Amino acid sequence: MLKETLLKATQAGGQVLQHYFNGAFQISSKSTINDLVTEADKGAESAIFKVIQDTYPDHFILSEESGELVTTSNTKWIIDPLDGTVNFAHGIPICCVSIGVEVDGEMVLGAVYNPFLNEFFFAEKGKGATKNDKSIHVSAKTDLGSACMATGFPYQWEGGENDPVDIFAYFVKRGQAVRRLGSAAIDLCWVADGRFDGYYEHTLNAWDAAAGFLIVEEAGGKVTDFKGNRYSPYQRTLIATNGHIHAQLVDVVNGKY
Repeated sequence: MLKETLLKATQAGGQVLQHYFNGAFQISSKSTINDLVTEADKGAESAIFKVIQDTYPDHFILSEESGELVTTSNTKWIIDPLDGTVNFAHGIPICCVSIGVEVDGEMVLGAVYNPFLNEFFFAEKGKGATKNDKSIHVSAKTDLGSACMATGFPYQWEGGENDPVDIFAYFVKRGQAVRRLGSAAIDLCWVADGRFDGYYEHTLNAWDAAAGFLIVEEAGGKVTDFKGNRYSPYQRTLIATNGHIHAQLVDVVNGKY
């Protein structure tokens, strides 16, 4: 029932995004001018909540727009009803619904749905990853120098280690292929699908990566924090790769170039 409910909830959120896309909707800012929330974010979240709570009214929910709906349940739904809101607000179809399901502190299910590209990514712990019901796997690239990668930038950066501009500048000066799509969940799924060989980002929230990191791992990839330690969606930094270039990317992100 968990899997069935997850798929249904993800599809319900995607339908709301399709309804609003390229239409008229209200937009407001949260922490900064580019940290946006729209009617579509809120509408998709409501649709997702309804599907989940109709079946599991006692489950814990963590969602970007509503925060924590705390219960004593050992099952937690981690929801981004619209990952890539800035893209969505500008009519750019690189945005998605992302939902991860955690049981007893372990991510066991993840779904990411981009209804505009008709791509539905799914993973179940120990059972592999799929795109539109077909098995997917990470790339076989072994050389970071010829890898195609993705990254993202924080809304605000007040300085510190691993400066995102310095890292990006290093890659750009080497002629490296680095893309910034504006959706962490899609970046992760595209690593899982072998489109990107690696992805790194400095300041993610749990809802940005809860589903995507499981999808990468189940597609044969590796996900850690910036130090190369085991990844948790409750800490901020993330490196995801096909595994072969992981140590190389960890070195670069930590200034060893």
